[in-house]
Formats: sequence, C-alpha cells, structure tokens
Amino acid sequence: MTETLLTHYLIVAAILFSLGMVGFLTRRNMIVLFISAEMMLQGVAINLVAFNQYYRLNGIHPSFDGQIFTLMILTVAAAEAAIALALVVVLFGRSGSLDISLWHHLRDPGQPAVELTPSISEPDHQPNWPTLPVAGLAPEENRSAELLKPITDPLLSPEDKENPDA
Repeated sequence: MTETLLTHYLIVAAILFSLGMVGFLTRRNMIVLFISAEMMLQGVAINLVAFNQYYRLNGIHPSFDGQIFTLMILTVAAAEAAIALALVVVLFGRSGSLDISLWHHLRDPGQPAVELTPSISEPDHQPNWPTLPVAGLAPEENRSAELLKPITDPLLSPEDKENPDA
C-alpha cells in the first residue's frame, strides 16, 4: 500500500467522520443523531484498517491490531444500534415525536432546562383530507321484492320475451 492510497483512505475516513460530527451537532431528530454517531465510528474504523494495512505491508509493524480494534468498534456499534432502537421505540411511544427538545422531563432533578432553538411546530388545525363517496347502492327497506323479479335479457326480441321456452 502506497502513501497515495493511504491518503485516499484517510480522506474518505475524514469525510465520513466530519459528516457524522456535523449531523450529530446540528440535528435534533433522534434517528439522525444515531446515524451520525455510526458514521463517525465508521470513519474511525476506516482509519484503523488503513493505517494497519499500511504498516503491515510496509514491514513497519506486522500485526493485525487495526482489524481487531475495528471488530471491537463494530461490536460496540451493534450494541449501540440495539440500545438506540429500544430507546427510540420507548420514547416515541411516550411523546409521539423524535425531536429531542421534547424530552426535557428525562433530565436529572435540579438541572436547568436547556433552551434550544424553537422546533418546527405542528399545525394547530387538522388538515381537511378529501373524502370518498360511499360505494354501491344505498340500502332500501323494500328491496327484497325487487330482487325476486326474474331477470330478462335485454337482447331478446319482444316475441322471445313472451315465449321463453320456444
């Protein structure tokens, strides 16, 4: 592995880590926060593997420490994803939203409330959704007599209608 290839891996890892950090610091949606944390972990994992491959193939430090640390990072990321899923399900069930500013009741007693920028408020009125008309015939009280009438074929001539057995 050459220095140029190592540089490319490190640039990709830095971009992943930076995008994850920006997403984590600027977003308020819980799912986006966890995805951003995962992006930062993946950037670190790419760094570890790239440096390990560079050192191992150039004979500087022939071991697999970077890959082992990456497996540990992936294990921690999987555990974090499981905990995050459980947290999102429980907190969404309680508040009905994934906006973290709505969860001030979870802070420690005695801690002051953190004033964040106002979130996008929900509209006060319910939207007027279009309604569809009821399909089919309206029920009538005396419909049974109409159902007992014999069905006639509209293509029959008047003579055939008078003498149906012929």
